[in-house]
Amino acid sequence: MEDLVTGYPRLACRFCGAPLSHVFVDLGASPLANSYLEPEDLRRAEAFYPLTVYVCGECLLVQLPEAERPEAIFSDYAYFSSYSESWLRHAQAYAAAMINRFNISAGGGHQVVEIASNDGYLLRWFKERGVPVLGVEPAGNVAAAAAAAGIPTTVRFFGEATARELVGEGVRADLLVGNNVLAHVPGLNDFVTGLKILLALNGVLTLEFPHLLRLMAEDQFDTIYHEHYSYFSFVTVRKVFAAHGLTLFDVEELPTHGGSLRIYARHDEDASKPVGERVTALLADEEAAGLGRLETYRSFGERVERVKWGLLRFLIDSKEAGKSIAGYGAPAKGNTLLNYCGIRTDFLDYTVDRSPHKQGRFLPGTRIPIHGPDRLRETRPDYVLILPWNLKEEIVEQMADVRSWGGRFVVAIPEVRILE
Repeated sequence: MEDLVTGYPRLACRFCGAPLSHVFVDLGASPLANSYLEPEDLRRAEAFYPLTVYVCGECLLVQLPEAERPEAIFSDYAYFSSYSESWLRHAQAYAAAMINRFNISAGGGHQVVEIASNDGYLLRWFKERGVPVLGVEPAGNVAAAAAAAGIPTTVRFFGEATARELVGEGVRADLLVGNNVLAHVPGLNDFVTGLKILLALNGVLTLEFPHLLRLMAEDQFDTIYHEHYSYFSFVTVRKVFAAHGLTLFDVEELPTHGGSLRIYARHDEDASKPVGERVTALLADEEAAGLGRLETYRSFGERVERVKWGLLRFLIDSKEAGKSIAGYGAPAKGNTLLNYCGIRTDFLDYTVDRSPHKQGRFLPGTRIPIHGPDRLRETRPDYVLILPWNLKEEIVEQMADVRSWGGRFVVAIPEVRILE
């Protein structure tokens, strides 16, 4: 249905279908955050898409209208999870905790299935214990890395149809895992329906995703990009799963990605897993923070503008003082930050990244070159702007020799801070 004023198709909430009219934040236009450029691409124009986020006036789901189909984003993907040591440790700890808590064992006939399993970074820890695993990963290039590591992986996008196909092949998940995938699906109801179908009768589903409460409290607007279609509070994600016959019986607040939730779900009919106190406590915390009221969401855009002004002020002052500035990392969040703030090589000479899949390429939109970490040691910049600020401790430790020439690390979120 078209909007009578604009003539464009009317936007509707991807969960409840209500019309979308309330803007959460407008970050202008930006290219796809993981569409890194090859040198030959620099002679061609890039596609930019609106980066305007809405909040549903009915269910309060914060969401980005679909600008590009998932097939265009995720079929060939530049992010490989195994290049972050802290993320590998996180996955290893998760596997140990789930095995202990839910008595998952090689001899128990259990199956662990991960949706968006990337390069096998998580399933490897279950496989080491002899537990049967299966990864479902849409990006063929990333799935190939998992297969090379001995992790059985099927290359498919996940939803109701894929879940029915897997069940038809004899797959049912006793532990169904999805880390940082829920935000990546435009067909939210289709995806959750698939989870319901694939989950074994007494199985456990865990999902991790950035927590909207933390995004808002710490002005983490750079975690908004076209690959992230939805931004979840606990109260809203609980509504989504309840609508599909799934009960959230536990929740953990995690430090990953600037503050994430790990939710635990079961079938409504499974009375063996009672709803725990952490569910009640988090619902109360979000209510106290105002996430149940539409007006709470209206001030976010103004706070984002202040973050932009602060970063540009620092960069301009540093450049006028003759300082050199480089970046560390080439994450999607960095591309949102740099494009929204209009930062190019006039401010940031280059950036570096440990992933060889990004080295030698250029950041989308800003066209800042990506080098290996040794470039920092060769050029010795005065400041190193850490773009994946959620990994700042790991990066400062890995690149401790930056301080040997007087270089200093900087983060921009939630405000500009020089790390001591």
